Amino acid sequence: MDLIKNLQWRYAVKKYSGESVSEDKIDQIIEAINLTASSCGIQPYRLFVITNPKVRQRLGEGSFNTQIHASSHLLIFAGFNEITADYITEYVEMMEQQRDLEKGGLKMLEDTLIGYFSTKTPEQNAIWSDKQAYIGLGTALIAAAELKVDSTPMEGFDPKLFDEVLGLSEKGLHASVIMSLGYRDQANDFLASVPKARLPVNEFSTKIN
Repeated sequence: MDLIKNLQWRYAVKKYSGESVSEDKIDQIIEAINLTASSCGIQPYRLFVITNPKVRQRLGEGSFNTQIHASSHLLIFAGFNEITADYITEYVEMMEQQRDLEKGGLKMLEDTLIGYFSTKTPEQNAIWSDKQAYIGLGTALIAAAELKVDSTPMEGFDPKLFDEVLGLSEKGLHASVIMSLGYRDQANDFLASVPKARLPVNEFSTKIN
């Protein structure tokens, strides 16, 4: 299975070469993220793709993760600060249109979601959105590996700096997790030639029949 081989090939790159990832591959990774699962299917986060070197340099200030500015592309998964009734209504209307349903065909779903999220605090909504963003991150890692694009998922960044530089708060968003894309510097990345270390599958997983 190629997927397993590609995941064995993948690791969290520490040093990138100067080679850029083609926009075609970037677009495929973005589409894969857009197609991934999210609870209730409402995609409560947005994706920012940064190539501008000055912006990436600014975002990397104060971080030990040089991959933020040294990679080809930087992906920022930005969770919603709150899940509003207006957003749910607009999203459900889009679902109805895409599924060729009459307006109001998903009214029960809309009412259920509005009722549920109206009982949650903004902090609870933000935490929930973060969890959904991590599902997107997982898909991005797999998609990149399938395309033989190297990546590094990162939590070691200054979220307040990211929110400020990208104006996320004004958009009702906050930086949840980030991921760099590029190609490994085989000669200078100490992990490039190190075998992947993982628990034996039968120790990691338990089958209950």
